Amino acid sequence: MTRAFNFNAGPAAIPLEVLKQAQEQFVDYKGAGMSIMEMSHRSALYEQVNNEAQSLLRELFGIPDNYHVLLLQGGASTQFAMLPLNLIRPGGAGAYVMTGAWADKALKEAKLVGDTVIAASTEADKFMRMPDMSEIVVPDNASYLHLTSNETIGGTQFTEFPNTGNVPLIADMSSDILSRPIDVSNFGVIYAGAQKNLGPSGVTVVIIRDDLAKDSPKTIPSMFRYDTHVKTNSLYNTPPSFSVYMVSLVLQWIKAKGGVAQMEQYNRDKTKLIYDAIDQSGGFYLGCAQPQSRSLMNITFRIHSEELEKQFIKESEQEGFIGLKGHRDVGGLRASTYNAVPLESCQALAQFMADFQKRNG
Repeated sequence: MTRAFNFNAGPAAIPLEVLKQAQEQFVDYKGAGMSIMEMSHRSALYEQVNNEAQSLLRELFGIPDNYHVLLLQGGASTQFAMLPLNLIRPGGAGAYVMTGAWADKALKEAKLVGDTVIAASTEADKFMRMPDMSEIVVPDNASYLHLTSNETIGGTQFTEFPNTGNVPLIADMSSDILSRPIDVSNFGVIYAGAQKNLGPSGVTVVIIRDDLAKDSPKTIPSMFRYDTHVKTNSLYNTPPSFSVYMVSLVLQWIKAKGGVAQMEQYNRDKTKLIYDAIDQSGGFYLGCAQPQSRSLMNITFRIHSEELEKQFIKESEQEGFIGLKGHRDVGGLRASTYNAVPLESCQALAQFMADFQKRNG
Protein backbone atom coordinates (compact mmCIF):
# COMPACT_ATOMS: atom_id res chain seq x y z
CA MET A 1 0.00 0.00 0.00
CA THR A 2 1.31 3.43 -0.96
CA ARG A 3 0.29 6.19 1.44
CA ALA A 4 -0.16 9.70 0.07
CA PHE A 5 1.90 12.60 1.36
CA ASN A 6 -1.17 14.13 3.01
CA PHE A 7 -0.92 17.90 3.62
CA ASN A 8 -4.69 18.51 3.67
CA ALA A 9 -5.89 21.36 5.89
CA GLY A 10 -8.83 19.37 7.24
CA PRO A 11 -10.07 16.72 7.40
CA ALA A 12 -6.41 15.91 7.72
CA ALA A 13 -3.90 13.14 8.30
CA ILE A 14 -4.56 10.53 11.00
CA PRO A 15 -1.66 8.43 12.32
CA LEU A 16 -1.28 5.20 10.37
CA GLU A 17 -0.93 3.25 13.61
CA VAL A 18 -4.32 4.57 14.71
CA LEU A 19 -5.96 3.69 11.40
CA LYS A 20 -4.61 0.14 11.61
CA GLN A 21 -5.83 -0.27 15.19
CA ALA A 22 -9.28 0.99 14.22
CA GLN A 23 -9.25 -1.39 11.26
CA GLU A 24 -8.53 -4.34 13.54
CA GLN A 25 -11.38 -3.38 15.88
CA PHE A 26 -13.81 -2.18 13.25
CA VAL A 27 -16.03 -5.26 12.96
CA ASP A 28 -15.70 -6.58 16.51
CA TYR A 29 -14.90 -4.11 19.28
CA LYS A 30 -13.41 -5.89 22.31
CA GLY A 31 -15.36 -9.08 21.77
CA ALA A 32 -18.75 -7.38 21.68
CA GLY A 33 -19.62 -8.99 18.35
CA MET A 34 -20.31 -5.59 16.84
CA SER A 35 -18.61 -2.38 15.79
CA ILE A 36 -18.36 0.59 18.11
CA MET A 37 -20.67 2.29 15.59
CA GLU A 38 -23.39 -0.26 16.22
CA MET A 39 -23.56 -0.29 20.00
CA SER A 40 -25.69 1.83 22.28
CA HIS A 41 -24.12 4.99 23.58
CA ARG A 42 -25.63 4.00 26.94
CA SER A 43 -23.64 0.77 27.04
CA ALA A 44 -20.81 0.23 29.50
CA LEU A 45 -18.34 -0.32 26.66
CA TYR A 46 -19.10 3.01 25.00
CA GLU A 47 -19.21 4.86 28.32
CA GLN A 48 -15.66 3.59 28.88
CA VAL A 49 -14.57 5.05 25.52
CA ASN A 50 -16.27 8.37 26.31
CA ASN A 51 -14.63 8.61 29.72
CA GLU A 52 -11.22 7.52 28.46
CA ALA A 53 -11.16 10.21 25.79
CA GLN A 54 -11.90 12.87 28.41
CA SER A 55 -9.38 11.44 30.87
CA LEU A 56 -6.58 11.26 28.30
CA LEU A 57 -7.23 14.81 27.17
CA ARG A 58 -7.05 16.00 30.78
CA GLU A 59 -3.75 14.18 31.28
CA LEU A 60 -2.08 15.25 28.05
CA PHE A 61 -3.18 18.89 28.12
CA GLY A 62 -2.84 19.38 31.87
CA ILE A 63 -6.48 20.37 32.34
CA PRO A 64 -7.23 21.48 35.93
CA ASP A 65 -9.96 19.84 38.00
CA ASN A 66 -12.18 22.92 37.84
CA TYR A 67 -12.76 22.46 34.11
CA HIS A 68 -15.18 20.23 32.25
CA VAL A 69 -14.24 18.36 29.06
CA LEU A 70 -17.17 18.11 26.66
CA LEU A 71 -17.36 16.04 23.47
CA LEU A 72 -19.97 17.73 21.31
CA GLN A 73 -21.15 17.91 17.71
CA GLY A 74 -21.50 20.71 15.18
CA GLY A 75 -17.85 21.61 14.75
CA ALA A 76 -16.19 24.84 15.80
CA SER A 77 -18.80 26.66 13.70
CA THR A 78 -21.51 25.73 16.22
CA GLN A 79 -19.29 27.01 19.03
CA PHE A 80 -19.19 30.38 17.24
CA ALA A 81 -22.86 30.67 18.22
CA MET A 82 -22.92 28.70 21.49
CA LEU A 83 -20.29 30.89 23.11
CA PRO A 84 -22.13 34.21 22.79
CA LEU A 85 -25.48 32.56 23.53
CA ASN A 86 -24.11 31.27 26.83
CA LEU A 87 -21.58 33.89 27.84
CA ILE A 88 -22.62 37.38 26.71
CA ARG A 89 -24.23 38.88 29.82
CA PRO A 90 -26.82 41.68 29.93
CA GLY A 91 -25.03 44.94 29.24
CA GLY A 92 -21.93 43.07 28.14
CA ALA A 93 -20.28 42.45 24.79
CA GLY A 94 -18.22 39.75 23.17
CA ALA A 95 -14.75 41.08 22.39
CA TYR A 96 -12.95 39.58 19.37
CA VAL A 97 -9.38 39.62 18.09
CA MET A 98 -9.57 39.81 14.31
CA THR A 99 -6.80 37.74 12.75
CA GLY A 100 -8.34 36.23 9.63
CA ALA A 101 -11.20 34.26 8.14
CA TRP A 102 -11.98 32.06 11.15
CA ALA A 103 -11.94 34.92 13.63
CA ASP A 104 -14.23 36.80 11.27
CA LYS A 105 -16.71 33.91 11.12
CA ALA A 106 -16.79 33.72 14.90
CA LEU A 107 -17.46 37.46 15.11
CA LYS A 108 -20.25 37.33 12.55
CA GLU A 109 -22.10 34.66 14.51
CA ALA A 110 -21.72 36.61 17.76
CA LYS A 111 -23.19 39.71 16.12
CA LEU A 112 -26.40 37.75 15.56
CA VAL A 113 -26.63 37.10 19.29
CA GLY A 114 -25.55 40.26 21.09
CA ASP A 115 -23.21 43.23 21.23
CA THR A 116 -19.65 42.77 20.00
CA VAL A 117 -16.46 44.80 19.83
CA ILE A 118 -13.15 44.30 18.03
CA ALA A 119 -10.34 44.28 20.59
CA ALA A 120 -7.55 44.18 17.98
CA SER A 121 -7.17 43.60 14.25
CA THR A 122 -4.37 42.84 11.81
CA GLU A 123 -6.49 43.43 8.72
CA ALA A 124 -4.23 46.34 7.71
CA ASP A 125 -1.45 43.75 7.31
CA LYS A 126 -3.75 41.46 5.30
CA PHE A 127 -3.91 39.16 8.34
CA MET A 128 -0.36 38.01 7.70
CA ARG A 129 0.61 38.46 11.33
CA MET A 130 -0.82 38.04 14.81
CA PRO A 131 -1.18 41.18 16.96
CA ASP A 132 1.29 42.04 19.68
CA MET A 133 -0.11 41.71 23.19
CA SER A 134 0.07 45.51 23.56
CA GLU A 135 -2.33 45.92 20.63
CA ILE A 136 -5.14 43.96 22.31
CA VAL A 137 -7.47 46.27 24.24
CA VAL A 138 -10.17 44.55 26.30
CA PRO A 139 -13.16 46.88 26.84
CA ASP A 140 -14.61 47.37 30.32
CA ASN A 141 -17.92 45.73 29.38
CA ALA A 142 -16.39 42.63 27.78
CA SER A 143 -18.09 39.38 28.75
CA TYR A 144 -15.10 37.56 27.25
CA LEU A 145 -12.20 37.98 24.84
CA HIS A 146 -12.19 35.56 21.91
CA LEU A 147 -9.19 34.72 19.72
CA THR A 148 -8.23 32.14 17.12
CA SER A 149 -4.92 30.62 18.18
CA ASN A 150 -3.97 29.51 14.66
CA GLU A 151 -5.36 30.79 11.37
CA THR A 152 -5.22 27.97 8.84
CA ILE A 153 -5.78 30.16 5.76
CA GLY A 154 -3.13 32.79 6.41
CA GLY A 155 -0.74 30.42 8.18
CA THR A 156 -0.35 32.54 11.31
CA GLN A 157 -0.23 31.46 14.96
CA PHE A 158 -0.13 33.13 18.36
CA THR A 159 3.17 32.47 20.14
CA GLU A 160 1.84 33.95 23.41
CA PHE A 161 -1.57 34.83 24.78
CA PRO A 162 -2.90 37.97 26.46
CA ASN A 163 -3.50 38.26 30.19
CA THR A 164 -7.17 39.24 30.38
CA GLY A 165 -7.50 39.39 34.16
CA ASN A 166 -11.07 38.68 35.25
CA VAL A 167 -12.37 38.63 31.68
CA PRO A 168 -12.56 35.02 30.43
CA LEU A 169 -10.17 34.28 27.57
CA ILE A 170 -11.77 32.10 24.88
CA ALA A 171 -9.71 30.32 22.21
CA ASP A 172 -10.64 28.51 19.05
CA MET A 173 -7.77 25.99 18.91
CA SER A 174 -9.24 23.83 16.15
CA SER A 175 -6.04 23.76 14.14
CA ASP A 176 -3.32 23.62 16.80
CA ILE A 177 -4.73 21.94 19.91
CA LEU A 178 -2.21 19.49 21.44
CA SER A 179 0.52 20.70 19.08
CA ARG A 180 2.33 22.43 21.98
CA PRO A 181 1.92 22.75 25.75
CA ILE A 182 -0.17 25.66 27.04
CA ASP A 183 -1.44 26.70 30.47
CA VAL A 184 -5.14 25.83 30.29
CA SER A 185 -5.83 27.74 33.51
CA ASN A 186 -5.29 31.02 31.60
CA PHE A 187 -8.41 30.31 29.54
CA GLY A 188 -12.11 30.28 30.29
CA VAL A 189 -12.97 28.13 27.29
CA ILE A 190 -10.91 26.27 24.68
CA TYR A 191 -12.69 24.58 21.81
CA ALA A 192 -11.56 22.63 18.78
CA GLY A 193 -12.99 20.65 15.91
CA ALA A 194 -11.28 17.26 15.90
CA GLN A 195 -10.53 16.94 12.19
CA LYS A 196 -7.07 18.50 12.20
CA ASN A 197 -5.12 17.30 15.26
CA LEU A 198 -7.46 15.03 17.21
CA GLY A 199 -9.02 12.59 14.75
CA PRO A 200 -11.83 12.54 12.19
CA SER A 201 -14.55 15.12 11.73
CA GLY A 202 -17.74 14.76 13.72
CA VAL A 203 -16.73 15.60 17.27
CA THR A 204 -15.81 18.93 18.84
CA VAL A 205 -13.86 19.23 22.09
CA VAL A 206 -14.90 21.97 24.51
CA ILE A 207 -12.81 22.62 27.62
CA ILE A 208 -14.79 24.97 29.85
CA ARG A 209 -14.22 26.33 33.34
CA ASP A 210 -16.84 25.29 35.88
CA ASP A 211 -18.15 28.76 36.63
CA LEU A 212 -18.78 29.46 32.94
CA ALA A 213 -20.60 26.18 32.41
CA LYS A 214 -23.03 26.21 35.31
CA ASP A 215 -25.19 29.24 34.55
CA SER A 216 -26.33 28.83 30.95
CA PRO A 217 -29.32 31.11 30.29
CA LYS A 218 -32.64 29.30 30.52
CA THR A 219 -33.88 31.13 27.42
CA ILE A 220 -31.78 29.19 24.91
CA PRO A 221 -32.52 25.68 23.58
CA SER A 222 -31.22 22.76 25.65
CA MET A 223 -28.78 21.54 22.99
CA PHE A 224 -27.04 24.93 22.96
CA ARG A 225 -26.60 25.15 26.74
CA TYR A 226 -23.25 24.12 28.16
CA ASP A 227 -24.82 23.01 31.45
CA THR A 228 -26.94 20.49 29.54
CA HIS A 229 -23.84 18.65 28.35
CA VAL A 230 -22.00 19.01 31.65
CA LYS A 231 -24.87 17.34 33.55
CA THR A 232 -25.09 14.46 31.07
CA ASN A 233 -21.34 13.83 30.56
CA SER A 234 -21.69 14.72 26.86
CA LEU A 235 -24.38 12.02 26.44
CA TYR A 236 -27.48 14.24 26.31
CA ASN A 237 -28.19 12.97 22.80
CA THR A 238 -26.63 10.26 20.64
CA PRO A 239 -22.96 11.23 20.31
CA PRO A 240 -20.68 10.80 17.27
CA SER A 241 -19.51 7.56 18.87
CA PHE A 242 -17.03 6.39 16.22
CA SER A 243 -15.39 9.83 16.06
CA VAL A 244 -15.04 9.89 19.87
CA TYR A 245 -13.48 6.42 19.73
CA MET A 246 -11.01 7.62 17.09
CA VAL A 247 -10.11 10.66 19.20
CA SER A 248 -9.38 8.32 22.09
CA LEU A 249 -7.02 6.30 19.88
CA VAL A 250 -5.24 9.47 18.66
CA LEU A 251 -4.80 10.63 22.26
CA GLN A 252 -3.29 7.24 23.13
CA TRP A 253 -0.93 7.69 20.17
CA ILE A 254 0.16 11.16 21.37
CA LYS A 255 0.81 9.75 24.85
CA ALA A 256 2.87 6.91 23.42
CA LYS A 257 4.90 9.45 21.40
CA GLY A 258 5.92 11.25 24.58
CA GLY A 259 3.06 13.70 25.07
CA VAL A 260 2.44 17.26 23.97
CA ALA A 261 5.93 18.63 24.65
CA GLN A 262 7.39 15.97 22.37
CA MET A 263 4.75 16.80 19.76
CA GLU A 264 5.90 20.42 19.77
CA GLN A 265 9.52 19.47 19.13
CA TYR A 266 8.45 17.04 16.41
CA ASN A 267 6.35 19.76 14.77
CA ARG A 268 9.22 22.24 14.91
CA ASP A 269 11.56 19.73 13.29
CA LYS A 270 9.03 19.05 10.52
CA THR A 271 8.13 22.63 9.69
CA LYS A 272 11.76 23.80 9.76
CA LEU A 273 12.42 21.61 6.74
CA ILE A 274 9.77 23.42 4.70
CA TYR A 275 10.42 26.93 6.01
CA ASP A 276 14.12 26.42 5.24
CA ALA A 277 13.21 25.38 1.70
CA ILE A 278 11.30 28.67 1.36
CA ASP A 279 13.87 30.93 3.03
CA GLN A 280 16.87 29.43 1.27
CA SER A 281 15.31 29.55 -2.21
CA GLY A 282 16.69 32.99 -3.02
CA GLY A 283 13.20 34.40 -3.52
CA PHE A 284 11.86 31.60 -5.73
CA TYR A 285 9.46 30.71 -2.90
CA LEU A 286 7.96 33.52 -0.85
CA GLY A 287 6.57 32.93 2.64
CA CYS A 288 3.19 34.61 3.22
CA ALA A 289 3.04 35.01 7.02
CA GLN A 290 5.38 37.43 8.73
CA PRO A 291 8.22 35.42 10.30
CA GLN A 292 7.34 36.18 13.94
CA SER A 293 3.80 34.83 13.38
CA ARG A 294 4.58 31.77 11.29
CA SER A 295 2.41 28.77 12.07
CA LEU A 296 3.72 25.33 13.03
CA MET A 297 0.53 23.85 11.56
CA ASN A 298 -0.08 25.61 8.24
CA ILE A 299 2.79 26.81 6.05
CA THR A 300 1.64 29.30 3.40
CA PHE A 301 3.84 30.37 0.52
CA ARG A 302 3.81 31.63 -3.05
CA ILE A 303 5.86 31.38 -6.23
CA HIS A 304 6.43 34.57 -8.21
CA SER A 305 4.33 33.22 -11.10
CA GLU A 306 0.77 31.90 -10.81
CA GLU A 307 1.46 29.66 -13.79
CA LEU A 308 4.35 28.10 -11.89
CA GLU A 309 2.08 27.65 -8.87
CA LYS A 310 -0.39 25.72 -11.00
CA GLN A 311 2.47 23.65 -12.39
CA PHE A 312 3.77 23.04 -8.85
CA ILE A 313 0.36 21.73 -7.76
CA LYS A 314 -0.01 19.52 -10.83
CA GLU A 315 3.46 18.00 -10.56
CA SER A 316 3.23 17.55 -6.80
CA GLU A 317 -0.03 15.63 -7.17
CA GLN A 318 1.62 13.36 -9.71
CA GLU A 319 4.30 12.63 -7.10
CA GLY A 320 1.73 11.71 -4.43
CA PHE A 321 1.43 15.02 -2.59
CA ILE A 322 -2.11 15.93 -1.56
CA GLY A 323 -3.56 19.24 -0.34
CA LEU A 324 -0.86 21.72 -1.33
CA LYS A 325 -3.21 24.12 -3.10
CA GLY A 326 -3.82 27.28 -1.07
CA HIS A 327 -7.27 28.14 0.25
CA ARG A 328 -9.66 29.27 -2.45
CA ASP A 329 -9.99 32.73 -0.84
CA VAL A 330 -6.27 33.56 -1.06
CA GLY A 331 -4.71 31.19 -3.57
CA GLY A 332 -1.04 30.33 -3.45
CA LEU A 333 0.29 27.19 -1.78
CA ARG A 334 -0.18 25.69 1.67
CA ALA A 335 1.25 22.69 3.49
CA SER A 336 -0.61 21.67 6.65
CA THR A 337 1.75 19.87 9.00
CA TYR A 338 -0.48 18.72 11.84
CA ASN A 339 0.68 16.29 14.54
CA ALA A 340 -0.06 13.20 12.45
CA VAL A 341 1.89 14.34 9.36
CA PRO A 342 5.08 12.25 9.39
CA LEU A 343 8.55 13.77 9.30
CA GLU A 344 9.17 11.74 6.15
CA SER A 345 6.37 13.57 4.34
CA CYS A 346 7.97 16.93 5.17
CA GLN A 347 11.38 15.67 4.06
CA ALA A 348 9.84 14.54 0.78
CA LEU A 349 8.15 17.91 0.26
CA ALA A 350 11.32 19.86 0.98
CA GLN A 351 13.14 17.71 -1.57
CA PHE A 352 10.37 18.16 -4.14
CA MET A 353 10.49 21.94 -3.63
CA ALA A 354 14.26 21.97 -4.20
CA ASP A 355 13.92 19.85 -7.32
CA PHE A 356 11.08 21.97 -8.68
CA GLN A 357 13.15 25.13 -8.19
CA LYS A 358 16.13 23.59 -10.03
CA ARG A 359 13.93 22.77 -12.98
CA ASN A 360 12.06 26.09 -13.05
CA GLY A 361 14.25 28.66 -11.34
